[in-house]
Amino acid sequence: MNTQILDLIGNLGTDGASASTTRRAAFQQIAKGGGKIALAVLTPLAATGCALVGSAIAPQTGLAIETLQFALLLEELEHGFYVEALKAPGLIPSSDRAVFEQISKQEGAHVTFLTTGITGIGGAPQAAPQFDFTGGGKYRDVFSNYRTFLQLSQTFEDTGVKAYKGQATNLITSSALLTAALRIHSVEARHAAEIRRLRGEKPWTGAFDEPLSKPQVMAMVSPFIRRPATSST
Repeated sequence: MNTQILDLIGNLGTDGASASTTRRAAFQQIAKGGGKIALAVLTPLAATGCALVGSAIAPQTGLAIETLQFALLLEELEHGFYVEALKAPGLIPSSDRAVFEQISKQEGAHVTFLTTGITGIGGAPQAAPQFDFTGGGKYRDVFSNYRTFLQLSQTFEDTGVKAYKGQATNLITSSALLTAALRIHSVEARHAAEIRRLRGEKPWTGAFDEPLSKPQVMAMVSPFIRRPATSST
């Protein structure tokens, strides 16, 4: 899988204030029960070339916000990880750098999308926590040893895939939000497959990925979080 393919399957980013305003207005229309809405205007998802149509969000708005907050935490973890890795001198070989630049861009787009989405349905996005990408010292060479970096990259991407799958039922009452989450889920899965390829492994693990509950996911990522996220003001 090269960077052109990554662009086609996961280029969820859109720059500019007008795009942010469009996303926020669309989410607000969903939250207010304004009927069906063409989610193709919800860039960055529109960049995938798939027009998504969803219904107004059901009364379980609180559960939806909580679910999106959880997804945001995981996306912030991944994005922060790749940002730091790309700044580390000599870590990523030149032959692979474009791949991780694109993955980082897509993770950043996920953060923007989820932040706007939470605001759009009446929530207050959590402030990004501080991260310890050494996992409390277990992976001290994560930004100096490419093999360790790839190992953690795969761990984070695999965890994200299973987390989205485990949270899907919390969004079942809103086809709009569920479809958006599944689109991000598919991009995360492709990230995981590409990283496996870079590690010299088969790009698949089996016929199915098991869903993980929120407590299971938090148990896995907690060593990389220095303090819990708090609501932004």
